[in-house]
Amino acid sequence: MPDAAPAVPRHESLLRVFVAQFLSSKVAVLGLVMLIAFILLAILAPWISPQNPYDIGSLDIMDSKMPPGAKNFDGTLTYWLGTDGQARDVLSAILYGLRTSLFVGFVSVIVAFLIGAAAGLIAAYFGGRIDALLMRIVDIQLSFPSILLALILLAVLGKGVDKVIYALIAVQWAYFARAARGAAIVERNKEYVEAARCMSLSWHRILWRHVFPNCIPPLMVIATIDLAHAIALEATLSFLGVGVPVTEPSLGMLISNGFEFMLSGNYWISFFPGIALALIVIAINLVGDHLRDILNPRNEI
Repeated sequence: MPDAAPAVPRHESLLRVFVAQFLSSKVAVLGLVMLIAFILLAILAPWISPQNPYDIGSLDIMDSKMPPGAKNFDGTLTYWLGTDGQARDVLSAILYGLRTSLFVGFVSVIVAFLIGAAAGLIAAYFGGRIDALLMRIVDIQLSFPSILLALILLAVLGKGVDKVIYALIAVQWAYFARAARGAAIVERNKEYVEAARCMSLSWHRILWRHVFPNCIPPLMVIATIDLAHAIALEATLSFLGVGVPVTEPSLGMLISNGFEFMLSGNYWISFFPGIALALIVIAINLVGDHLRDILNPRNEI
């Protein structure tokens, strides 16, 4: 009798099915490829940029507001996307701006994910007054528009990349808390949680080792969508002049820097950073939409 094939662990089987379902959507794969490309461009910016746009010594004011495809004053460098009012290469500025925009987006979403998940799990597990208090805080915060709350916080904190991250964390954590609470309420009365309680395991071990892993799918969908929201919100805040300072590269700041030149015909200063921002948001949303379809609780993986 031939030997039976070795059993495949369930988590590996689920992972294979998940990957197969994700790869079945060409649109989602395109979005993921675009996102990875933007991340690589941001990481490699110091090495692949034609110019360091924030090195004052390398700039020549004679090269300011040059159109796309023009060469610099010495004829040694081609500005494929033109230059801005400070003679910075727009292509190089976009590559450096990607670093700040993606860094702010990823850090704020990761921290907000952890804070919100912790608050939601605790509220669902203990219930009662703790649940009521935490959820009232969440309800109050969600009643305010995100942009308004971020503007108020930055008016108090001031400008800076770190200040923008703090503001975005404060804006986003409530979404994760609400989703984590809803998922944890479904899980807390299941048999595996009751078994863990009977074994006298600590509440934090039950939450993080047993309940939390089963709450990750809906939180991952929110994290993906919130990443696009965080990048767009940072750009909006920087465009309004309350986000990152002028000396820091950011897609929103680049758009803001070129806005005053739009009426004079120098469209490229704001246009190309705006296109880059739009493509990032679209790529993330393409991935997030398909993740939402795959991880829908009504669908079995």
